Amino acid sequence: MTSPSLAQIRQRLAEGVPTGRADEDGVRRQWWAALATLQNDFLPTLQPLRGVWLASPLPALYEPALLRQLQGWVWTPAAVGSLLQPPVALLPDPRGTAPPPAEGEAAAFERLTLREDDGTDPLLLLITPDLQVAMALEGEPQRRRFVLRFDPSALSAALQLVDQRLQDTAPQAGLQLRSALQRLGQLRSDEDMALRFWPRLGEQLAAMAPSVTLQPLVRPGASDKHHAELSSELALLEALTHEVRTPLATIRTLIRSLLRRRDLPAVVEQRLHQIDSECSEQIDRFGLIFHAAELQRQPRQQQQLARTDLAALLHQLAGLWQRQLERRDLTLELEVAEAMPPVLSDPSRLETMLGGLIDRFSRSLPSGTTVWVRLQPAGSRLKLQLSSDEPGGGRDPDGGRSRGRGSTATVGPVLRWDPLTGSLQLSRQATQDLFRSLGGRLTERSGSGLTVFFPLANQAPAAPPPREPT
Repeated sequence: MTSPSLAQIRQRLAEGVPTGRADEDGVRRQWWAALATLQNDFLPTLQPLRGVWLASPLPALYEPALLRQLQGWVWTPAAVGSLLQPPVALLPDPRGTAPPPAEGEAAAFERLTLREDDGTDPLLLLITPDLQVAMALEGEPQRRRFVLRFDPSALSAALQLVDQRLQDTAPQAGLQLRSALQRLGQLRSDEDMALRFWPRLGEQLAAMAPSVTLQPLVRPGASDKHHAELSSELALLEALTHEVRTPLATIRTLIRSLLRRRDLPAVVEQRLHQIDSECSEQIDRFGLIFHAAELQRQPRQQQQLARTDLAALLHQLAGLWQRQLERRDLTLELEVAEAMPPVLSDPSRLETMLGGLIDRFSRSLPSGTTVWVRLQPAGSRLKLQLSSDEPGGGRDPDGGRSRGRGSTATVGPVLRWDPLTGSLQLSRQATQDLFRSLGGRLTERSGSGLTVFFPLANQAPAAPPPREPT
């Protein structure tokens, strides 16, 4: 008999819960609001904290102070490998009360492997002596539901299924879990927990930033081996994006609430602005990773593009880019020819994409470098060019790319990783595809930096520009 899948465990938790009517964005917002409520309002009151948790497809708990006190198991995609090692250190304690993890300290959970029939919807079971809760997302598209259970019968049934699963697939983990549950002793179920939890969850939802959630990447229909492998990677990207982007958005919301105070010392206000900017940059980076992965999964046909004043947009963004570059001791020079005509693009997404391009181009540049951004006519198009000057006035012959030559490693069709700097960036092909979706054509050649061509608004092509050869 096949051991239970995680999908079956989620379905068991959802028994008796009304059929959902939410879309993906709606249930994701509920999921993250519930996690924040659990970790901010309830678990900190249970000190000293002890207990166990099980989650999928990545650690649902992201508070380092809590993770160090609890024993956990996480089902993750096989493609994750060692990438899960650092999450405890990556996600800071917003209260600043938790000591930093010691050098070489391992993550406070054991990794288990997802099966194909498990699905990638999130799941969390948390058992402590005074608080027992299960959370999950479940349901068909447009009929999604957020499941939150405190009742002993549902939790007991879910734990029995988990135990069956572990006995078959990870016997040692099963023994550890049963032993840990026995050590917890008599569990006390608070009948009023739901009455106290839901109002706090509603308050959290009301305070969440609009950009705090992302649509999922994985869709049914992958048929051949290539699409199956790609779907696995997209599932990982979805989970990683949520794990990193959402806590950052929460931190940014808290920072902006502090900045409304009038009694902040100047140095504190300056630091808060720096933190806000850094959070926004990283949120945008992971948003671009999401869009790039989505385009790889399902390339879009010609989409609606609009007249866009690219010259005005560059002037508008120059100040922000200058502040970002200054943090890496770089400077920005902007040259825009006069009377530039509008281009065809998607202005709502172009701003983020241009910021990502600046980040991608400048990340490997040495301290003291000047980044040049030039916009000029090029026949029936406008040419946006990024280049750099080496410190001392010399021209970098490779436009900033030579320092990282040969050091980056490809991580699937979307990402590349620089092991020397720890930088995770979009691959060249993924960046080209993103600009194609915005009406542009990106070229990246040694000696000329990066160049993007945009069609003029009155000379629109019938179809997006063809892909650049790799």
